Amino acid sequence: MQAPWQQLLDWWFGQGGTARDIVEEKHGLWFGYKPEQDDEVRQRFGDLCQQALAGGLQQWADAAQGWLALTLLLDQLPRMIHRGTPLAFAGDARAQQLVRDGLERGRDESLAPIERVFIYLVLEHAENLQSQDLAVARFAELRDLAEEEGRPAFEGFLDFAERHRDVIARFGRFPHRNAILGRASSEAERTFLAQPGSGF
Repeated sequence: MQAPWQQLLDWWFGQGGTARDIVEEKHGLWFGYKPEQDDEVRQRFGDLCQQALAGGLQQWADAAQGWLALTLLLDQLPRMIHRGTPLAFAGDARAQQLVRDGLERGRDESLAPIERVFIYLVLEHAENLQSQDLAVARFAELRDLAEEEGRPAFEGFLDFAERHRDVIARFGRFPHRNAILGRASSEAERTFLAQPGSGF
């Protein structure tokens, strides 16, 4: 019998292949924006996402793959389903706690490197410098573990982690979230936001 989280993981990561193959196939889903992708995730996994955001599905975290899937439901999927609204970040606090608990148990070591990316992205999303430093360290480990053909992708993940860490070190928060969350931007943040690529 298929695990309740398997359909989500198959959709997110595809049906296998090397890390390079998976990145090439799924990069647009993970980091791009297409309204039809947001609609698809809303239709296919919106109910599961709402259950997770409401505090459900905690039993998934008892298995490494379920922990990964629950992390996606709390961290990645709300950013698609609720894009451009405060609800995009509604699962962040619970995702960060879920990830910290799993890392303390070494649960990430049971996952493939490409799967671990989406565990460490939760740390990268935190408006907290300690979490950011840990994200950079973990992405550096993944880069060093990567096979040669997949290394450019993992170098890219590390670069983004370093850039996120630098923003938090400078501002203590992500200025590109200010408008969505109703936060006033400082003059320094407004200057930063005027630069290309400031919103990732």
